[in-house]
Amino acid sequence: MLTYEDVKNNSAVRTYIQRADESLTALGYTEHSFAHVTAVAENAAYILSTLGYPERTVELAKIAGFLHDIGNLVNRVDHSQSGAVMAFRILDKMGMEPADVAAVITAIGHHDDSTAYPVNAIAAALILADKTDVRRSRVRVSPIDSHFDIHDRVNYAVVDSALTVSRENKIITLKLRIDTSICAVMDYFEIFLTRMTLCRSAAAFLGMDFELVINETRML
Repeated sequence: MLTYEDVKNNSAVRTYIQRADESLTALGYTEHSFAHVTAVAENAAYILSTLGYPERTVELAKIAGFLHDIGNLVNRVDHSQSGAVMAFRILDKMGMEPADVAAVITAIGHHDDSTAYPVNAIAAALILADKTDVRRSRVRVSPIDSHFDIHDRVNYAVVDSALTVSRENKIITLKLRIDTSICAVMDYFEIFLTRMTLCRSAAAFLGMDFELVINETRML
């Protein structure tokens, strides 16, 4: 069976991810390259493995996480749909079983903010892993740069970030430490409230609650 390592080390996949991120760099977006997709892949797998999902489901979540943003190569608009089509072509050509292909591209096609929905466990894990990847290292520009906008400021202000899953307590927690001299907590909500709502829906699909803790205070 096709594995995460097979996909991760595929030269075409790596080219598409790199070129997609180059387009987002030109558009002024935060980092969407190998650091982001690897973090999403690993956190999606962490969520499902902690919740006791089968090993193959966990592996497919990692593959979906690694491939989820390749549609940015085509355009940022509707990148989840174009990414799902690209992933179908890649995975089918690499010999993945149709049922596995279906699971991966369904998750990719349902991860974008405007159309996201946890239609299955892999999609739910992908939403959670993607929307909680907030960190300073995703910011490409200096705080004194004229292009340093609110998205950059919110990410730059995050000094520490941790996603944890408590199967016993049925809670998935995103814990952030924010430097409030850079970004007010309300600025975070202005940018990420929709994403946190999506995380709550995704967690509910998995039979869990979602909580957001900022500077030791529970916000959601």
